[in-house]
Amino acid sequence: MSDTARSAILSRIRASLKVAADDPDRATLAAQRIAGHPQNLVPARASAAGTDLVALFRSYLEGQQATVSAVASHSDVPAAIGNLLNATGATGVVRRGSDPLLGDMPWAEAKDLVVREGAAEPDDVAGVSYALAGVAETGTLVVGAGKDNPVTLAFLPGIHIIIVARDTIVGTYEEALARVRKIYGASGMPRTLNYISGPSRTADIGGKIVIGAHGPRTLGVIIVG
Repeated sequence: MSDTARSAILSRIRASLKVAADDPDRATLAAQRIAGHPQNLVPARASAAGTDLVALFRSYLEGQQATVSAVASHSDVPAAIGNLLNATGATGVVRRGSDPLLGDMPWAEAKDLVVREGAAEPDDVAGVSYALAGVAETGTLVVGAGKDNPVTLAFLPGIHIIIVARDTIVGTYEEALARVRKIYGASGMPRTLNYISGPSRTADIGGKIVIGAHGPRTLGVIIVG
């Protein structure tokens, strides 16, 4: 969108609200809201004392037809990916980004895997991403796009595998965003944040669920720790 078009749209919005562009009170309120990060209504299931967040997270993912497994350490991840692909009968290239957490894993020990680095390509069987956080209230993974975890890995291959550290699974979206802000700093954010809660699906046509409509037909999640 050009600056001229943006200015025209904002001007019409201000006219409808009967406010001026340089209203200092509105600017102050906006700055306070941005700095304060106010929370929305939080579901009790994600905030009740004693809630097993990992179990809740896993139950929602599995309810959305994701495959979830858990391993003790990062060194176990390549073997877990191999097991997941063997269970689906998939063979071919597994593509990952340059995330250091992925780079430090012993990929060579998983002899059946052909692992390459970079953005997804049309013939890739699976994409592997590392999540910034997991959200227990809906079983959602928060993945930041960039060279460490190219966004194409989440959409182009038929299988998407997401690694998430157990200690980054939180109750609510607000807590997940607080973690993202801590990682990237107050003024920085990844190119995009993708919220992934299961395989790609749609019910746009005739109200019938279709899996893999806009992306992967299979979502595998590996919890580490």
